[in-house]
Amino acid sequence: MVANSAVSIAVINRMTIQTLRKIFMTEPHYDAIIIGSGAGGSACAFNLIQGGKRVLMLEKGDFLPKDGSTLAVDQVFGSSRFKNKQPWLDSQNKELTPGEFYNVGGKTKWYGAALLRFSPHEFNADPDYDCLGWPINYAELEPFYQQAEQLLAVKPFAHEKQLTGLIARIVKPSSGWRAEHLPLGLKTEILDHPDEAKHFDGFASPGGFKADAEFNLLTPLLENPAFQLLTGKEVTSLIAKAERPTYIQGVLCADGSRYQADHIILAAGAMTSPRILQNYLQQSGLAKILPSAPCVGANFKLHLNSALLAFSPFKQHDMLRKTALFFNEKFPHSTVQCLGWMDGELLATQLPGFVPRFIANILGQRAYGFFVTTEDSSSPDNRIIVGSEASLPPKLDYLPRRTPASAAEHKAVLSAFKARLMSAGFLSFSKAMDLTATAHALGSLATGSDSAKSVVDARGKVHGMDNIHVSDGSILPRSSRVNPGLTIYAWGLRLGRHL
Repeated sequence: MVANSAVSIAVINRMTIQTLRKIFMTEPHYDAIIIGSGAGGSACAFNLIQGGKRVLMLEKGDFLPKDGSTLAVDQVFGSSRFKNKQPWLDSQNKELTPGEFYNVGGKTKWYGAALLRFSPHEFNADPDYDCLGWPINYAELEPFYQQAEQLLAVKPFAHEKQLTGLIARIVKPSSGWRAEHLPLGLKTEILDHPDEAKHFDGFASPGGFKADAEFNLLTPLLENPAFQLLTGKEVTSLIAKAERPTYIQGVLCADGSRYQADHIILAAGAMTSPRILQNYLQQSGLAKILPSAPCVGANFKLHLNSALLAFSPFKQHDMLRKTALFFNEKFPHSTVQCLGWMDGELLATQLPGFVPRFIANILGQRAYGFFVTTEDSSSPDNRIIVGSEASLPPKLDYLPRRTPASAAEHKAVLSAFKARLMSAGFLSFSKAMDLTATAHALGSLATGSDSAKSVVDARGKVHGMDNIHVSDGSILPRSSRVNPGLTIYAWGLRLGRHL
């Protein structure tokens, strides 16, 4: 993904823009420029290339190392070597550092391999829960769900012995709970590589055992002369055609390089794409003209998530673990999924420093992890905001209390699942994910039919603009109750087909 550094964005004066326009006359020309190499951007590029287009992808980060360091607990979770270091502000103007990743493949390198479709009803508005609706229905996205599943080789895995027994105790008749196999983007060969199998959830696979945007989509494209991927390219500005501010003819990068194309596709993620667009609308004056401008950055979502650790008197030996997903119709906006391998080394990174390592080892050997997810409803006050001055960091203004129905259901589902674990012989403890946990950042450029209430139309183009499109999680008007990755891939494939 490509991020705007707050200090790198400044108003470009008229002389600079005119100079850039002249330079563009001698620059290579592409059919499309895609800003960001995550799920949506890579998927869009894949179908654009299939359609014979010439595509340039600009990525702020670089390729991840293949030396095994992305499987090292101390580097991934201890020192957070690979995470974003750029500071932001929260709603109280206190500094925080979101857990973003700037590398080829974006967050798809680090996700937990869960690739689920949204349910058909989750494309509809839910006024009682303050959920926005999509401008398309499930049927329109279904062919691209299917294509994404094929490209990513999505499949279920058999539950291991101890998890099978635990599931049976959780989903007893009259419990209200049911379990399904979790669709995973993993190669079956991962089971022959214990170090990879124990470190796919939250880690990047150097061996390519986990499906991601780089291995499954970009690597094949790199062999095509019509596709070019440039790393170390932080896009700082959009450059409009002379006397036509609604037509973007190119982009300017932090290193001074510039590129032009017929279509500009924002795919830098829900925390970066809105800032790129906000800056341009403010600089061009369109922020005062376009009906959709106030919606840019609004309705930000990231799910209400809690990590739950359940401890048994007995050692847990399952290796893959993350193969089950739990539902309860009492909590229609929530799910619980298993997490991957847990041991003392991993647990120690989440415990206070004074806890002895042997205690962490004892607990880690007996722990099973779960991730409790609740759809957060829409609030226009939950939003991404560009720093009001060049010297100020961007702001993530998000408060769960603005979506009270979501907060209430999350509290209830967490309590109910803990009770089921207790009845199964597991004592559990939970921790709510804070604003630094932005793995599921969504919704800040929501798609919709009404240009006064959304930013992107049903075909992915920004309302009121001629040739800017969005192909990342920021378009999702609803976060749903499951991981958004597959839906972002599907949207990108659909946009690439339309363009």
